[in-house]
Amino acid sequence: MDAIKEIVPVLAKGLNVTITVLIAAAILSYILAFIAGLCRLSKNVFIRKFTGFYIEVFRGTSLIVQLFWLYYALPTLFGINLGSEFWVGVIAIALNYAAYMSEIVRGSILSVSDGQSEAATALNMSSFQRMRLIILPQAVRMMLPEFGNYLIQMLKATSLVSLISLHDILYQGDIFRSSNLALAPTVYFIMLIFYFILALPLIWLTRKAEVFSKKGVASE
Repeated sequence: MDAIKEIVPVLAKGLNVTITVLIAAAILSYILAFIAGLCRLSKNVFIRKFTGFYIEVFRGTSLIVQLFWLYYALPTLFGINLGSEFWVGVIAIALNYAAYMSEIVRGSILSVSDGQSEAATALNMSSFQRMRLIILPQAVRMMLPEFGNYLIQMLKATSLVSLISLHDILYQGDIFRSSNLALAPTVYFIMLIFYFILALPLIWLTRKAEVFSKKGVASE
């Protein structure tokens, strides 16, 4: 019990960093996913090809390598500095997960029946109005469960920011473990509990999203 009382406050110091990275990365990744998903449906060949290249690069390489590349290689090779470790971590996670989620956006939009679009056209709606008022509301409902699953994965991915010395839960735990080797198993066990507790509300939201999505499909 004494060890737990000693470890918990240390890990709690990194709690705010982990949560902040998750929120920032999630918001940015969802925005990028929508942009990339829509670009993949563009009539402009260059936009489609460029977006496809980005998606394949970030889906085909390791997030750890991407993180190190943005943190070490980008400033060295091109003189581009993304700012603090916080923003490097956020941008790396967002770019990686947006590449995966953009395909969910594209697939969900394409899954909306052509009849919906044809009906909107018959009502003299513009392509923008059809997308905003008819297609996207239905597509977003279908995206929600998968977006929830990726949010849980993003939570676990936030632990990688410790590799660039961002003081999250894992970083704080490793620092404590390095000076208290005998308590290493306890540190990692409590760390696991921390991440699980953080994941619980996300799991609950994902299940609610699945129910919401199924109701929408059933009502169509």
